[in-house]
Amino acid sequence: MSGSSKQVWIVSDGKPGHLNQSRGLAEALARRCDVDISEQPPLGRLQALRLCFGSGLPRMDDKPALIVGAGHATHLSLLALRRFYRTPVVVLMQPSLSTGFFDLCLIPEHDRPSQRPNIVPTRGALNRMQPGVKTPGSGVVLVGGPSKHFAWDEVAVLEQVEALLAADTREWLVGSSRRTPAHTEQALAALCGPDFVPAAQTGPDWLPSQLAGTEVCWVTQDSASMVYEALTAGCRVGVLTLDEGADNRVSRGVDGLRKQGIVSASPDWQLRHVTEPAAVFNEAERCAEYILKRGWL
Repeated sequence: MSGSSKQVWIVSDGKPGHLNQSRGLAEALARRCDVDISEQPPLGRLQALRLCFGSGLPRMDDKPALIVGAGHATHLSLLALRRFYRTPVVVLMQPSLSTGFFDLCLIPEHDRPSQRPNIVPTRGALNRMQPGVKTPGSGVVLVGGPSKHFAWDEVAVLEQVEALLAADTREWLVGSSRRTPAHTEQALAALCGPDFVPAAQTGPDWLPSQLAGTEVCWVTQDSASMVYEALTAGCRVGVLTLDEGADNRVSRGVDGLRKQGIVSASPDWQLRHVTEPAAVFNEAERCAEYILKRGWL
């Protein structure tokens, strides 16, 4: 650890999606200033309560400059460490405790956060994606699976993928996710041949690498996080639509992007309705800039 570096702590509940958000913010900060990033699990509940409500806590000389966390299991630990170290804490997503307890809350717009000085609405969840050198004529299709927000319609998804491949003859890779049913993967393999990459054959670096270098990305509507990751990676993005239930936060977020011309949807296979440049979409970088302006690092 560099003696001049400031420490940024990530409190992680071990869930990949939550850790991805925290790392995205911390790494954006590291691109702007000299920080050391470390990760730790939440405190035990009893230990956290003692720190929250104990008296006569010492002031620590060797302390983090900022503490970040996402997920309900991290919230009590964030507050305990905040009190113990007298250090600002940043919570990502809508917290289970009052937002007034935290120095900064980065909450997706689709969760309809209240207007408070310590709340910054974000377009989707933060992530670690970074744009790279785009390969001309490249494209990726990302297929999700059943979720509580959308009715999974394998036939409709396959019809849209087939129509896309016929309408846009670029070099496509089609990937599945951990939620994709086995039968859907079999059908995609039959449709796409060697251009289909099942989730089981990919590692943690496959998606960031593909998105960094691809020009166009189509994502099934259930996979909202991949929509935001593709945008952050600088891709032009289309959405393969699904029937959605009653108004839900996932659909609100993606619908908002469509209305703003940031993404389009099938059957706009040429993405003519995308009017905003993808290069300007990076919420982790925007939030990092906000934190630096607060003078915490």
